[in-house]
Amino acid sequence: MSSGEQNSRRDFIKTAAIGATGLAFTSPSASSYAGILGSNDRVRVGIVGFSDRTKSSLIPALMAHAKELNFDIVAVSDIWSRRRDEGAAHISAKAAEKGFAWSNIAKARNNEELYDMKNVDAVIVGTADFQHARHGVEAVRAGRDAYVEKPMANTMEDARAILKAVQETGKIVQIGTQRRSSSKYMRANEFIKSGKFGDINMVEMTWNVNQPGRWRRPALVKEIRQEETDWDRFVMNRRADGKKEAWDPRKYLEFRLFWPYSSGIPDQWMVHQIDTVHWFTGLDRPRSVVANGGIYQWRDGRKNFDTMTAVFDYGAANDMAKGAKGFQVVYSSRMGNSAGGTKEYYYSNAGMINLDNGKITPEGGLKKQQADEMSMQPNLLTEMSLAEATPKVETSANTGLDGETSANMRNWMECVRSRKTPNADVRAGYNHSVALCMTIAALQTGQRITFDDVKQDVVIGGDSMMSSKKE
Repeated sequence: MSSGEQNSRRDFIKTAAIGATGLAFTSPSASSYAGILGSNDRVRVGIVGFSDRTKSSLIPALMAHAKELNFDIVAVSDIWSRRRDEGAAHISAKAAEKGFAWSNIAKARNNEELYDMKNVDAVIVGTADFQHARHGVEAVRAGRDAYVEKPMANTMEDARAILKAVQETGKIVQIGTQRRSSSKYMRANEFIKSGKFGDINMVEMTWNVNQPGRWRRPALVKEIRQEETDWDRFVMNRRADGKKEAWDPRKYLEFRLFWPYSSGIPDQWMVHQIDTVHWFTGLDRPRSVVANGGIYQWRDGRKNFDTMTAVFDYGAANDMAKGAKGFQVVYSSRMGNSAGGTKEYYYSNAGMINLDNGKITPEGGLKKQQADEMSMQPNLLTEMSLAEATPKVETSANTGLDGETSANMRNWMECVRSRKTPNADVRAGYNHSVALCMTIAALQTGQRITFDDVKQDVVIGGDSMMSSKKE
């Protein structure tokens, strides 16, 4: 590729069209690729970013279904030479262990080189939080289907860009909110949508750990050298206080601790759980968000909070005074004490759904005595189990979600074959990105945040905010 072509491609990526239009949501159904035109053709996959998540979960998930669905990994793209080399070596070794006929994994120094390879049909994007949307735009504009890790986007500018790109190209994009491919969560969704649960009136969610090394990479920070990577490509469209920062190995390797590269807890954990609220209710976003937090335990130079609480107001209309039904979601997370772990509790007047143990119970429902006092009927659920839930598998990240990741990856692979809408499609990703951007704004300002549906931007004091500054 000539230098002129390289510059043209870079300019295109930097100025990718930004906007937002409607995308009809269709309930996806699992389907076999058998009988679909081209179903016997091999799908050749490129890895964008050989990260810890890519290595420990995404590559194993694809390998679990690769023989059956005829997928191969053929290339790895990473701007750090060390990870690029390690990625190619790791994939080759794992392929040999599992009897795959994969050899000569190609190494691309950047995504321009990757997409110049004619033998790459689809990609898995496992890069830094703030890069997901931009790398997704690059992929679909280059004609590739993509599995894009969550969060899909943590600014509205990037969220609008990838939504528009996927709509315009029609490529198959799955977002890494893997609960949407979990049998346990699917059954909960069906139960709530059936009306048997009643109206949701409250949701409580937690994600608690006690891990001093969470998102820290001290050994690698000492070892990486600027000349081994491309800091400008890493930073992309992000600026701190409106200026591009000088080389900082901590922000390269420990990006989850530093805004504007990540918001930390909301980017990593909250989006998984708030996504289920949108799925179960059919609501696209909160009406409002308030939040606060702080660095109370790990004073290690990080800027993102190690403890936070957010309160979301949800409803079917913006004006509750008109009789619109609504409910509240309380989300809390701490990194200095793991008591309580990861919890998701949905409440109605008739009982609760406990997605930690996969049970529906009448706990807290309206009992006969209280109902009789108000001349009402008792309202209690029948206890049952969300049977055959996706099993938990402990991972290096200790999230316990590998079974769900495998199911989510398989769904994407099947949809690449069938061209059907995947479970965690770009609209689902856009909606969790809206909730995420509202939460980030609430944490950073301490004020109540709403959303402008016309401008498709979060609002504080009547003003739009949180879109990335342009280069």
